[in-house]
Amino acid sequence: MNFQDKLILAIDFDGTIVEDAYPKIGKPRIFAFETLKRFQEDGHRLILWTYRSGLRLEEAVQFCKNHGITFYAVNKSFPEEQFDYSKSRKIYADLFIDDRNIGGVLGWGEVYQMITNETPDKKALKKKKGFFRF
Repeated sequence: MNFQDKLILAIDFDGTIVEDAYPKIGKPRIFAFETLKRFQEDGHRLILWTYRSGLRLEEAVQFCKNHGITFYAVNKSFPEEQFDYSKSRKIYADLFIDDRNIGGVLGWGEVYQMITNETPDKKALKKKKGFFRF
């Protein structure tokens, strides 16, 4: 995949951003928040797309804010969208990142590489430390 343009990414919460512990909030999955921040820095729009609602949804949104992520929209295609029971709840996004994908959820490093089409620089890997050394 080669995504040069800015994307709208719909991202699940339980089992994807955090380990699945619903209705509690699980521990963040390794590199989840680092990758989400990088996507935002790259100019992509992030939508939180989750089964959670009410208080449980508010807890998830606040948890993400506490980890440096504020979403473009939450369970809707754009911030101003009003929920309408006469229309499908399906939202518009270029890509959906979810632990229920066929084959399960990838690691966040793999997700970033797939979306950005970045390949690691083997010489830089020896010098760099941290998440984006892949």
